[in-house]
Amino acid sequence: MCGILGQINFSGEPVDPSGLMAMSRTMTSRGPDGSGLHVQGRLGFGHRRLKVIDLTQSSQQPMVDAKLGLGIVFNGAIYNYRELRKELRDKGYTFFSHGDTEVILKAYHAWGEECIHRLNGMFAFAIWERDSEKVILARDRLGIKPLYFTETSQQFRFASTLPALLAGEEVNKAIDPVALHHYLMFHAVVPAPYTLLAGIRKLAPGTMMTIEPTGARRQHQYWQLSFGPRDDEKNLTEHDWQDRLDEILRTAVRRRLIADVPVGVLLSGGLDSSLIVGLLAAEGAHDLNTFSIGFETVAEEKGDEFFYSDIIAKQFSTCHHKIPVDTAQVLPNLTNCIHAMSEPMVSHDAIGFYLLSQEVSKHVTVAQSGQGADEIFAGYYWYPPLLNSQRPVDDYRREFFDRTQEEFSRVVHPRFHQADHSQRFVEQHFSLSGAPRPIDKALRLDTTIMLVDDPVKRVDNMTMAWSLEARVPFLDHEVVEMAARVPAEMKIAQGGKGILKDIARRVLPSEVIDRPKGYFPVPALKYLRGPYLGLVQEALLSPTSQNRRILQRTYIDELFKTPDEHLTPLRGSKLWQLGLLELWLQAHDI
Repeated sequence: MCGILGQINFSGEPVDPSGLMAMSRTMTSRGPDGSGLHVQGRLGFGHRRLKVIDLTQSSQQPMVDAKLGLGIVFNGAIYNYRELRKELRDKGYTFFSHGDTEVILKAYHAWGEECIHRLNGMFAFAIWERDSEKVILARDRLGIKPLYFTETSQQFRFASTLPALLAGEEVNKAIDPVALHHYLMFHAVVPAPYTLLAGIRKLAPGTMMTIEPTGARRQHQYWQLSFGPRDDEKNLTEHDWQDRLDEILRTAVRRRLIADVPVGVLLSGGLDSSLIVGLLAAEGAHDLNTFSIGFETVAEEKGDEFFYSDIIAKQFSTCHHKIPVDTAQVLPNLTNCIHAMSEPMVSHDAIGFYLLSQEVSKHVTVAQSGQGADEIFAGYYWYPPLLNSQRPVDDYRREFFDRTQEEFSRVVHPRFHQADHSQRFVEQHFSLSGAPRPIDKALRLDTTIMLVDDPVKRVDNMTMAWSLEARVPFLDHEVVEMAARVPAEMKIAQGGKGILKDIARRVLPSEVIDRPKGYFPVPALKYLRGPYLGLVQEALLSPTSQNRRILQRTYIDELFKTPDEHLTPLRGSKLWQLGLLELWLQAHDI
């Protein structure tokens, strides 16, 4: 896991290395083990390295293969790189390193853009052809690795983080009205290509972009998720589905042990992370480091799940680390946590992952995490009503959207009054082929959109703030594809994630499986009181905030009167959502 960046000048002017260096310095935590630049006239690339696979200097980046006339900067991990390496050696390729980066480079030379279909892993990379000066950008299927870009008629720049682009040449920092609508309506999920800044975009997951020397650009979506059994699966029994999923999940966690450094597990105590521990133990993993974090109870809402994580740690004899966090520790760390966000991440558990990653990074460099299971196995409460919904868009909106369009018009300054972009987005996504049933449409949207730009992005940003690589076995694309083919009735059974619970019963105790659904609770940011309320007041009532003309003061005052009462349907604080927006803008000098 690393940080990548680059610049393409269409004017023919050579790239100034000082701009690349400024971008690189913002991503030191993503790659504390090394850095490098490569400038080839009007092309320039940079890299920050976190050593995980092949710890030698032979895998240093930017990596250039003079014989092939290719170069690459790469962020992520290719779990089947050893198999691909053997296949390429059989084709006559020779290797000067022992890592996955060079394998991508050779694979591109051997198979062209079609090589993307052979990669199993998480990745964002840029490959350039020395002679043609063509540049290829690509992002993994589930968007686990980020890739932002900004462009003018004269230049194109990209980076692993949005703040890196702000550190380079000037970009348009105006608030994008469509992104603002998504942030305030669509549970703070801003789908690609948008970001809150009009001048910065992000490459969509499962997408490859080709940039020609003239500036001409094309992109295509190389991966799409389809629902429903294949013809050869239509007669499978429920037990058959369980066996197939069990096997592919075991393969996914085993793949994510591939590293030349220790690998641990972020153990919340819930079903998903507990199952990862159980499957790793079944694969023969010994002396596994597991990590749990907990917060103080606020307003009778419990802030930890240590009871359940202790059960798992004891059963599988892990080297368990419990990290209790006093509420007083949250506030001093919020500033750095927000600064680590490439985009505002309103979910309360961002600070939880930030503090957890700080501790975990003292023990391991790589950790597996349970993100994605709720989305791909229907673990949320809004899925069952959508099973045979006659009005799927309306039913989805009622459960997931943070506000009505009428309330949105009271939140924002009149200059941002606009069409219901979020409603239109869901309608368009639900209308796409490949998800015939209403519940499939919701699961596909949540897996390919919400998951990418909420929990997955949050885990990437918070772990990388402490030079920790997070791996997510439930988002192995083969797991995701099989889960999509499983009949929805098997997924929503047993209160959600039914088929996953049945698989878990083969390795986990029932008290962890049949417990009430838990979340990663940080009560202090749900019920804003004392210094937390003061922090938000200072931000939203500051002259800086008022001069932006984004939010309406009358609405802000309404929230401050009774902050505990203004919660979204998903039980998030509306006041924290607005406060975080302003705090993020201030953190990045926007």
